[in-house]
Amino acid sequence: MFKSLKNMTALLLIVILVLAILTGCSQNAGPGGQPGDKSPSPGGDGPKDVIDTSEFVEVVWYHLGDPPTNDQLDLAAEEWNKILKDKVNAHLKINFIEWADYLTKYNLLLATGENFDMVNTASDWLDMWPNAAKGAFMDITDLLPVYAPQTWASVPEEHWDQCKFNGRIITIPEDQYTQWVNHGFYYRGDWAEEFGITEPIRDWDTLGLYMQKVKDVKGLIPYDVVGSKAHELLDYWFASYTDSIMLEVPGNIFYSKSYDDLYTVYSPIFEDTMVEMAKKMKEWGDAGYWRSDVLNYTGDTREALKAGQTGVDAHHTQTYASLRVEMDEKQPGSNLQMFPVHLQRGNNLIEMSITHGAQSVAARSKNPERALMVYDLMRNDETLYRLLNFGREGVNYVVVNGKRTRPEGFDETAHSFFSNFWGGRMDKFENALPSVRVYDKIGDLYAEYDKYKKPYPYAGFVFDKTPVETEISALNDVKARHVPPIVFGKAGDPEAAVEAFRQELKAAGYDKVLAEIQNQINKWKESRN
Repeated sequence: MFKSLKNMTALLLIVILVLAILTGCSQNAGPGGQPGDKSPSPGGDGPKDVIDTSEFVEVVWYHLGDPPTNDQLDLAAEEWNKILKDKVNAHLKINFIEWADYLTKYNLLLATGENFDMVNTASDWLDMWPNAAKGAFMDITDLLPVYAPQTWASVPEEHWDQCKFNGRIITIPEDQYTQWVNHGFYYRGDWAEEFGITEPIRDWDTLGLYMQKVKDVKGLIPYDVVGSKAHELLDYWFASYTDSIMLEVPGNIFYSKSYDDLYTVYSPIFEDTMVEMAKKMKEWGDAGYWRSDVLNYTGDTREALKAGQTGVDAHHTQTYASLRVEMDEKQPGSNLQMFPVHLQRGNNLIEMSITHGAQSVAARSKNPERALMVYDLMRNDETLYRLLNFGREGVNYVVVNGKRTRPEGFDETAHSFFSNFWGGRMDKFENALPSVRVYDKIGDLYAEYDKYKKPYPYAGFVFDKTPVETEISALNDVKARHVPPIVFGKAGDPEAAVEAFRQELKAAGYDKVLAEIQNQINKWKESRN
């Protein structure tokens, strides 16, 4: 019996020892480990037991956009940082990459040795894949389940797959926010009706008629556009007059043929449509639809529109949704309308990639774990979400009948708020507290889009520009020199100008880059099959 008791005691000690080891492993699990049965959610009590947050850290987060000119973001930050200190013992500081020459500044930030923690990124306009290839972003595959568990659980596996580079997750998608950023022209509906244009403008020819009337009847520069808009307007033309779909290759030169021919790579620059645009834009330039020194003009077209000093502006649908409200206030009865260029023929409207807006952890981040904990809270905690996206209730907004509106005594200069949080907006919070500053009939335009939209077809295709990086850089230089004068009709004879453009692209390595993209598209197609 004594021997039996000794055996039982020994067995009990072994069980206790094993449990102690397992408990220790659970509490000390690293980024790639499994944190046991305690869910390390930054918003609850778990992380203080599971994740060491004893050291207070500052998380530096870069957003795209011009910095605010008042103190409202700083004052909101004081509020959210009180909560963050309590929950995860961290402080969030937002820095901005200004719009002027933003891509150069953005890529330089990622290439230099500055230490920061998180940054906006995008596969279609912020060189996400080329920067991933350079090692600019941290592999967060193993970090996400531990330090951003709410985000990890809410993003479907197939969406995470679209965020992988070389099989590892390098960004977080903004996949739960409905937006349409397809572009187009804004014009005054009241003036159009006055000019006898009673149907919505859905083609460039009618837009030209409208601008001629703005010049003749109103005596204004119809489209007081800035020279830097040239490349955007070229994209608009291709969206209107071709079936092409732009590929996520730096420079916006290469496209696929159509939704029915997704794997044939080409460039509309080498098609008749490029010459047709050059001729049309020469006509418009000669007619005075923009100022004669447009290539050097750097004014503010939108402010001119709001002041009643021009008749056209251009950007995407999300901007229209808020600009319509502003125009109703600043130009009562203006009835601002939008001509979405993808609807000219109604067969080229592609849904946006979920990595159009995304957030990545910088490769040099000293506090990636805490950065993800902060992000998880800012995306999923409603109180923090409102502070980050809407500002302070009672100062930046008040709630009336379930909608956000401006408080009594609101001053635009003193009280306006924005943080440019593009990479984690959530429909559940936006729809729970919609803004009266968004056009209440924008849904009608969305319904029109829904008739034609097609799913984004290139999720998962990552172009490796390494074999042709020198040529791509050269092509972009050629495009930067030729496109502005062609688009604004300042290049002389249109056909000769386009031919010179094409010849320089060929000399810069166009055919080599085209072949490389085609080769990678073919391999991607085979891998999908």
